[in-house]
Amino acid sequence: MLSPSKTTDTDHEETAEWREAFAAALQNQGPERARFLLDELVRLAHTSKIGWQPELNTPYVNTISVDQQPVFPGDLAIEERLASLMRWNALAMVVRANQAYGELGGHIASYASAADLFETGYNHFFHAREGLEPGQHRGDLVFFQPHSAPGVYARAYLEGRLTEQDLLHYRQEIVAGSNGAQGLSSYPHPWLMPDFWQFPTGSMGIGPISSIYHARFMRYLTHRNLLDCSHRKVWGVFGDGEMDEPESMSALTLAAREGLDNLVWVVNCNLQRLDGPVRGNGRIIDELEKLFLGAGWNVIKLVWGSDWDGLFARDLTGALARTFANTVDGQMQTFAAKDGRFNRDTFFGQDEELAKLAQGMTDDQIDRLKRGGHDLVKIHAAYAAAANHRGQPTVILAHTKKGYGMGSAGQGKMTTHSQKKFDETDLIEFRNRFNLPLSDEQATSLSFYRPAADSPEMQYMHSHRQALGGFLPKRETTCELVPAPELMQYAGFAVQADGKEMSTTMAFVRMLGGLLKDPQLGPRIVPIVADEARTFGMANLFKQVGIYSSVGQRYAPEDIGSVLSYREALDGQILEEGISEAGAIASWTAAATSYSVHGLAMLPFYIYYSMFGFQRVGDQIWAAADQRPRGFLLGATSGRTTLGGEGLQHQDGSSHVHASTIPNCKAYDPAFSGEMAIIIDQGIRDMMIDQKDLFYYVTLMNENYAQPTLKMGVADQVIKGCYLFETYTPAKPAHGSPCVTLLGSGAILTEVIKAAEILATQGIKAYVYSVTSWSELARDGIRCQQEAIAARADGSKSTLSAPFLWQQLGQSEGPVIAATDYVRMVPETVRAYVPSNRIYLTLGTDGFGRSDTRAALRDYFGVDAAHIAEAALFALSGQQPAS
Repeated sequence: MLSPSKTTDTDHEETAEWREAFAAALQNQGPERARFLLDELVRLAHTSKIGWQPELNTPYVNTISVDQQPVFPGDLAIEERLASLMRWNALAMVVRANQAYGELGGHIASYASAADLFETGYNHFFHAREGLEPGQHRGDLVFFQPHSAPGVYARAYLEGRLTEQDLLHYRQEIVAGSNGAQGLSSYPHPWLMPDFWQFPTGSMGIGPISSIYHARFMRYLTHRNLLDCSHRKVWGVFGDGEMDEPESMSALTLAAREGLDNLVWVVNCNLQRLDGPVRGNGRIIDELEKLFLGAGWNVIKLVWGSDWDGLFARDLTGALARTFANTVDGQMQTFAAKDGRFNRDTFFGQDEELAKLAQGMTDDQIDRLKRGGHDLVKIHAAYAAAANHRGQPTVILAHTKKGYGMGSAGQGKMTTHSQKKFDETDLIEFRNRFNLPLSDEQATSLSFYRPAADSPEMQYMHSHRQALGGFLPKRETTCELVPAPELMQYAGFAVQADGKEMSTTMAFVRMLGGLLKDPQLGPRIVPIVADEARTFGMANLFKQVGIYSSVGQRYAPEDIGSVLSYREALDGQILEEGISEAGAIASWTAAATSYSVHGLAMLPFYIYYSMFGFQRVGDQIWAAADQRPRGFLLGATSGRTTLGGEGLQHQDGSSHVHASTIPNCKAYDPAFSGEMAIIIDQGIRDMMIDQKDLFYYVTLMNENYAQPTLKMGVADQVIKGCYLFETYTPAKPAHGSPCVTLLGSGAILTEVIKAAEILATQGIKAYVYSVTSWSELARDGIRCQQEAIAARADGSKSTLSAPFLWQQLGQSEGPVIAATDYVRMVPETVRAYVPSNRIYLTLGTDGFGRSDTRAALRDYFGVDAAHIAEAALFALSGQQPAS
């Protein structure tokens, strides 16, 4: 069943001799010799430069032939009944929700196509965590196709983990708690179901790249002797349409380069996206086969079910393979949507040889010919081969029908993805298709069905999950506390800076070096960079802790004799991800969630150009937040006027706006090293000791200036968002003793201080506040506001607290001027929490960035000392800006 050659055979006799010789070598000396001969011929062709290379596509048949299949280890009949029950309960859950509340949405067709792929994994391969003791399996990592979430809930219902009331509250997460039910989230969301889902996959493409970096992080933990992950797998079930996303494809070569044979992807090739075919005029399985083979993956094609084996065995002329080679996916979709009679006439009726193969088959038998992704025996064979493969990641390309079993209501139809309504005839047809033990009344009323606890199905399901460690998905958070070193031990130089000049970036790197030396916390730290370690002054860490490499260092680096030479090592600690912010943030997520995924708390510090964070990989950061990470993101060279020469796309004016939208992200913009030290220390204690599900975003600058010693007693205020840095009192106060209050953060605080000094020379008293976090001030204000509204509604007379910013500004007088290196929207977020009797003006860097000196940029945007002082004088004049 070889594909026809693209060139004309000019010597049939010689061709026959080559074929016979190769067949003889294969028969007499085996596959290894045959592969050697082919490799030799390929090398000869390349050496001779004849302009040829082997095709990357194989025939449109199963990679694992019938004679290679292992014996199926389960009870096929019971497993098929279980899968049918999952399908029914998933369908009933979605349809019932939409009958009651038509706007809730939900999906049936994706799970209908993937049910058997899931069930084979559940019954034979997906291992749950047994415990954290030595010798206990810590569990496989399973990424579930998000639109198939109803099927996962349906299984949890049969397992007894979810109740019927829970299923009745699918996509009703707010009203569910009123009657004790758990509202079920639309897709896998650990934030919303923290004991159930482990990985968020609802944003297409995020799951695939995350699974790769999780698999790599498991190798990292093993090679650093922190945790043996050698017996664990990462399984990902994804969609073929999802492979269009650049994130899905962006790290394939990394997985192959690292030899991640602990990674298995199952791509559910149902040939349809949301609105229609994935490759209507081509074949997605062929396309993906080329892509993954070219990237260095092991590819297993799971195309046809067992019912096709007899047809292939009788097909002595290769008619089936030839026909499949010329059938595009748009036509395959039509075959899926039509009945047996149509397929007999349209597919098997294409030529006489195909028609003969279908002789003796009824229309119903033709209609029930399964694609490989619906055949449990074939799926098990593919999974077993993938689990046992060594040296490469594996992808299984599983051919399925979207909406499998939905019949005329949706199987293979263009509208299948959004199908969530069934009439009585459709429900009866579905019941009959899967031989469900339901009466007509139960089927049409969408009754959930769970067999008796002592039934063969329930006993089988529970015994198989018990053998594999327990239920999945299941999110756990048990991990040991990691003590934090004393602040002065690693950051004393920053807290007591005594006017030394340094940038906050350099101060951070020095702190990080100190933390890495701590015997308890140090090994748990994961420094991560995309490709800017030298830019951020981290080259000294190359020798101190090394750069992780799965193969060590096979070369003598060019700078081997230097103090800061480049060092890669098998037990290296730094993850240097190359020029890939998507890869770096995926690595950060793997490390930041290790406490839950592996029961081992790790603390990642990912440092990057701040403009290339939330703005570039914001969707991944949002997905990470969903997964409840614990770690630090460091936005270096932050602000719009600190990175003078790089220009528009490098200058960050908005990252703090993005950060403020993520509920479990605490964002800080410290101006001084002492402030940053307090923030880093608090973050370590929050995450490693108190084990809070939050992460920190801290912006850093590469501008050198004098660093003051941090005032005593302000640490708590630094964490809350602001403190009174200094009061500048004029030697000779102007008439009326005018006062002004200046707020500044990050890079612009030094300009605010200069402005205060200018104003003091003009007889104006200036209070300068260092704002370490605008978003924390805003959140505090919102909380106080909500408490006040709730108290009024309840008629409560309890004393309410004023917003922290309001309290702090009580130490000062006069109009308030706020200046930052970010867009004005950042300081505008606290306007409501400034005392209403005081003028509030904001200055920022709205617009596109420019390349120039810091002084020129700050003058251009109006955030330098002169502009800040001028704004203060304007406010003191009593005028208001034109609206």
